Amino acid sequence: QVQLVESGGGLVQSGGSLRLSCAASGRTFSSVAMGWLRQAPGKEREFVAGISWSGSRRYYDSVKGRFTISRDNARNTVYLQMNSLKPEDTAVYYCAAANYIRSDYVPASAADFGSWGQGTQVTVSS
Repeated sequence: QVQLVESGGGLVQSGGSLRLSCAASGRTFSSVAMGWLRQAPGKEREFVAGISWSGSRRYYDSVKGRFTISRDNARNTVYLQMNSLKPEDTAVYYCAAANYIRSDYVPASAADFGSWGQGTQVTVSS
C-alpha cells in the first residue's frame, strides 16, 4: 500500500496561488495513477484532478484552466499547482493513489482511489 503525505496548504487571498505536494512511499509509484480530491465543510469529498501513470490528466470542470496536476516519478511526488484561487476552493485537499496499476485510465472520482493522505487545509479569503 502506498503511504501519502501532503504539504503546501495554507491561507491565501482570492486570486492568489498555492502549490500542493504529495510525497509517496513505495516502489510502485511510477505505475500508479494519482489524484487530488477535496472536501469542504458540510460537503462530500469531490474529485479535483487526476493523472495516469503515463501523464494523461483529467480535471473537475470548476478548476480547469486554473489548476495543474503533475508528477515527478524520480521524486515519488505529485503536485497540484493552484492559480486564480477563489473562496469556493476552500477545503481540505487530499492526495490519493489509484486502486489499480499500469493502466492509462485517468481517475475520475473518489471510487478510483484506494490510498489516501491525511489532507492539507487550503483557505482562500475574499
